Amino acid sequence: MTSHFLLGIDTGGTYTDAVLFHETDGVIAKAKSLTTRHDLAIGISGAVDAVIAKADVPISAISLVSLSTTLATNALVEGQGGRAGLVMIGFGPEDLKRDGLAEALGSDPVIFLRGGHDVHGSETPLDMSALEAALPELAKSVSSFAIAGYFAVRNPAHEIRVRDRIREISHLPVTCSHELSSKLGGPRRALTTLLNARLVSMIDRLVGACEGFLTARGIDAPVMVVRGDGALISAAEAKLRPIETILSGPAASLVGARYLTGLDNAVVSDIGGTTTDVAVLDNGRPRLDAEGAVVGGYRTMVEAVAMRTYGLGGDSEVKINERGLTASFELGPRRLLPLSLAAHVHPDAVLRVLERQLRAPHLGRNDGRFAVRTGMPDHLASGLQPQEQALFDKIGATPVALDQLLTSTPQKATLDRLVARGLVHLCGLTPSDAMHVLGRQGLWNAEAARLGLSLALRIRDGSGRSISASAEDLAQRIVDRLTRQSADVILSAVLSEDGIDLDPARSTPIDRALHRSPGIVRFAVSLDRPLVGLGASAPVYYPAIADLLASDSAIPADSDVANAIGAVVGQVRATISVFVTMPEDGIYILSGAGEPIRLTDEERSFAVARERAEAAAIAQARLNGAEDPVVSVVEDIRAPEIEGNRKLIEARFTATASGRPRIAH
Repeated sequence: MTSHFLLGIDTGGTYTDAVLFHETDGVIAKAKSLTTRHDLAIGISGAVDAVIAKADVPISAISLVSLSTTLATNALVEGQGGRAGLVMIGFGPEDLKRDGLAEALGSDPVIFLRGGHDVHGSETPLDMSALEAALPELAKSVSSFAIAGYFAVRNPAHEIRVRDRIREISHLPVTCSHELSSKLGGPRRALTTLLNARLVSMIDRLVGACEGFLTARGIDAPVMVVRGDGALISAAEAKLRPIETILSGPAASLVGARYLTGLDNAVVSDIGGTTTDVAVLDNGRPRLDAEGAVVGGYRTMVEAVAMRTYGLGGDSEVKINERGLTASFELGPRRLLPLSLAAHVHPDAVLRVLERQLRAPHLGRNDGRFAVRTGMPDHLASGLQPQEQALFDKIGATPVALDQLLTSTPQKATLDRLVARGLVHLCGLTPSDAMHVLGRQGLWNAEAARLGLSLALRIRDGSGRSISASAEDLAQRIVDRLTRQSADVILSAVLSEDGIDLDPARSTPIDRALHRSPGIVRFAVSLDRPLVGLGASAPVYYPAIADLLASDSAIPADSDVANAIGAVVGQVRATISVFVTMPEDGIYILSGAGEPIRLTDEERSFAVARERAEAAAIAQARLNGAEDPVVSVVEDIRAPEIEGNRKLIEARFTATASGRPRIAH
């Protein structure tokens, strides 16, 4: 039998990871490269070339490529995306006020057409005259179209007619709401369709960059993309439905966590430099957000992992509050460039300044802090206010000390605005620096970390004493703070999953439980399943976090590339729902997965609905890239007894087809 090697790629906000995976031997090689936002192919090629060189495997042996990405999520969070035209069939302007649709639409154009259907799929005649009048001009000002029809999930005929006409005239990408969700709720379905239309060009660019690179390297294999629920879809389908890739990165990390640990039930916590993501594995599947994923403040109809994100990571800002009798610490939510990393890249510039500041008789307000440009393209710095431009001009590619950069108090706010726009990084003390001083991390410059902690030791608490006895003691207190804050965010996430609204950081019983405080009443807290720690720094932080939570921990060997592993070990899955309703006695309307049909026998209508759901799910799974999908059907029949008579309200037949992706032989 031929050996199949699978290539997993994860395009994150900071790093692009690549992993070469063998079906029986697991991870063969892994590599990282900085994500290059202006040209994604550069970051992809950096990571993939490195992983292929490490593995020493012939290109012809790669039989599947799979991609997970946070780019769609980041685009929605940052309000980016193309201009889309929205066509509403059977809705009125008042419907824009629901589910945040008007706010999401902004200045993008919208056209209202008469038409649509009722709950049983019967139509109000479609009038396309407003579309015909507006389309020739509109097609010049938008990059894509979104169509949402009233009850289109019960009868998509009007959406399909409008779609075909728009394509014929404009030749632009068009998304229909019935292709994205079978749930009722027109305005939210319209919102989901609009966001999808905006993302089409961005995901097209990412998939195109990946496919172009693979062709250039002679890699001829199917390309898959991870969906927000952890399942895989073919690149061609991802281009049509990019909204389904929101939360793709977090979903891939859960699939990777399950593969790496073999655990079906776990709390998975992924720590990066900036954030900690927490989610739950239940019976081998990521727990999904029942209401639909919330991204960028909008609740969509996309099935995605119920992931909670907190501003806490290895590079979080260390804030020292010295006002009490003893000093206290708080981490995040802002990310700083660690002193140890800044000095690793620019040793002379950073070490010289830290040594000068230590020789000074008194601690300065901005000691141990630097600013450096992030390297974003110059055109993103356009439109700065004069005072912002003047300060930006003084900051270069080499870190500059804040005690020399800031000459007046208002300049601090100006610098913060440059940081918020992503043009400047602040450098300062972080948990990563504390770990370097404690000898538990060693990638960067430990001397700079020690100098930074020595400067912080000059801070006096309310009783006039130094905030810590030594640099090591201070480092341990910072790491202890990260352990405690991590425990709080993990508890906060899982309490929410249990339906309990409680802030662990403000709860006296939880504080006593975590500190194992003595008392007549003994409090204890633990998780009912193991805690899986993911991320490059998980091995150094998570054993202590699990210990604080009195829970078992599992930190897999390849936790730093769990996303890229999740991208290749996932399954293809497609779910289709078909409905049967009874508008009048003895008449059964079957809708979903095609044109509605009318039957006169309940048993026959249920059998046809079952068959239609199964056939549609298998067809969609194959379209999504599955080799030999297997199908299962769940039935939900609501037929209460009303005055002694059984009355069918609705029967729903949901078929799920799943299988491994097709691979090149």
